[in-house]
Amino acid sequence: MKTAKNIQIRKSTIANLFGLFFLFLSFISFAQHPKFDKLEQLYDQGHFSLVYRKSSRLLDNPEFDFSKLPVYYKSIASLQLVQNEFWRRRRLDAMDNAFDVLMKIKQDAKGKKILISHATEIRELKLSLDTWLADLKRQKREEEVKHIKSRMNLLFQDLDLDIPNNLVNVDYVWVGTESEKRKGIIQLADDYLGVPYVFGGNDPSGFDCSGYTSFVLNKLNIPIPRRAIEQYNSAKKIGEDEAHMGDFVFFSNGGEVNHVGILVNKPGAEKAMIHASSSLGIQLISIEQSVYWKSRVVGYGTFIR
Repeated sequence: MKTAKNIQIRKSTIANLFGLFFLFLSFISFAQHPKFDKLEQLYDQGHFSLVYRKSSRLLDNPEFDFSKLPVYYKSIASLQLVQNEFWRRRRLDAMDNAFDVLMKIKQDAKGKKILISHATEIRELKLSLDTWLADLKRQKREEEVKHIKSRMNLLFQDLDLDIPNNLVNVDYVWVGTESEKRKGIIQLADDYLGVPYVFGGNDPSGFDCSGYTSFVLNKLNIPIPRRAIEQYNSAKKIGEDEAHMGDFVFFSNGGEVNHVGILVNKPGAEKAMIHASSSLGIQLISIEQSVYWKSRVVGYGTFIR
């Protein structure tokens, strides 16, 4: 015959087991898995299509239902891929679906911790979307800009993304092999550090990316076209190893060239540039320390003859 004491002990044991079970669920929801590590590695290398496909397969596998990381990576990869016009046209709902999912993750207490713990990726994503918006503005696609900006504001507000932003300090120590033209380009470009970004801007009251580069070179009597794609087409192409201070670096998000900067690094040194950032204005930044910029380099060119 069961005694009241035995029943009480059994209830207590069951309660403890349930407590351990939920503690275990809480633990594995944040535990890292080799497949999640692979997603992170591929994303950091800029392989967004691979991340999209692999995370989709993980979401189809019930074994990984314990974690939000697959849907997180699918969503941020989607927001990188939708910047490609061809990809976006084939998946018309992908952008809004990705924003919806990330908002749900943000509104969940545990999910928000994922966003904060992946702050580097989220900050790079915001930079990517900011640059895309600037490109859409140049194309006068105001309705799209308005819609995307409203989704971005909701997602990124109230997120603590206070992390290093790859800004660099460059001490310009000139050596004998530097031409006067290279020194002149860098010295003039440096004079406008901190000038705000202004869409369509091409003077010291505000610059966009190609407005800045064309202003600097035209000021030095080196005439170049106004738009980034035109500057890319007219520049003399040079190799990565050869490119250094005074040369141009060009970027794309999968379509035509849509961003340009002026290199400030010495030959053979880590690539760094001075450019007009759509969020921070004229700034010096390391290219190689930024997943976003490093993965979007199209090539290098020069106007120094």
